[in-house]
Amino acid sequence: MPKSIVAALQIGSLPEGKAATLEQIIGYEQAIRDSGASLVVMPEALLGGYPKGEGFGTQLGYRLPEGREAFARYFANAIDVPGAETEALAQLSARTGASLVVGVIERSGNTLYCTVLFFEPEAGLLAKHRKLMPTGTERLIWGKGDGSTLAVVDSRAGRLGAAVCWENYMPLLRTAMYAKGVQVWCAPTVDERELWQVSMRHIAAEGRCFVISACQVQDSPAALGLEVPNWPAERPLINGGSVIVGPLGEVLAGPLVATRGLLTAEVDTAQLVQARYDFDVVGHYARPDVFELCVDERARPGVRFVAD
Repeated sequence: MPKSIVAALQIGSLPEGKAATLEQIIGYEQAIRDSGASLVVMPEALLGGYPKGEGFGTQLGYRLPEGREAFARYFANAIDVPGAETEALAQLSARTGASLVVGVIERSGNTLYCTVLFFEPEAGLLAKHRKLMPTGTERLIWGKGDGSTLAVVDSRAGRLGAAVCWENYMPLLRTAMYAKGVQVWCAPTVDERELWQVSMRHIAAEGRCFVISACQVQDSPAALGLEVPNWPAERPLINGGSVIVGPLGEVLAGPLVATRGLLTAEVDTAQLVQARYDFDVVGHYARPDVFELCVDERARPGVRFVAD
């Protein structure tokens, strides 16, 4: 059915670690049921955490031992995919009947990735997307994804795709995902700025799709017992701003600021044909005679073994 309820779950990683954060997620099971949501999008790095303000002991040209210890703690709090946490999320999806799109920190070998996982009620863990380009000093701790995880998933709410935080600013990534037929654009993030709201409205209007942005919300360093360099002790580390936007850029719900909760809106994917009547960015409004995008979707492992 083209009409459905979709939701952004605005919560944050808990300082007690991934087990407590997973328990927090599952604690919203009844709220998801009561909302009737067929899709719930959760923030970037929710399981595993976004270590805002952590320098990991790195200076240009050298690393300090305490930074290596900090990274080891962060690595221990990441999750395996698949693993115990993904099984619990799959069960939550099955119990609620809702598709889940969840931001996690994924362990692969000794490398971490900022990853989005897609869960379907009948199929469980169906796909994942690894963030292609970590932003700024995120590159110290996260590897880069490749084109093999540009996932698009069919769900009851529509065709789902995801871009993580500042990946949403990559115009070629957006073009590739539009060409895959994304109807509901999921944007897990930790960007709390007002400018982010503008970007979400732009993407909805550009892609003529529904956009669901789920942002973490975190207390102040003082409340968390942290010292974060050059950050006011009483200012929230992440102040939320989750929002749901329609295909002409109209805000359907939110932004939800400075509070935890489930933000919901009704969407109707049948409206997308009408929205694209005068602007289909990869269809009649494209100019393939002038511009062409080639997307390499091959996996790019660092080592490949070839046997006879």
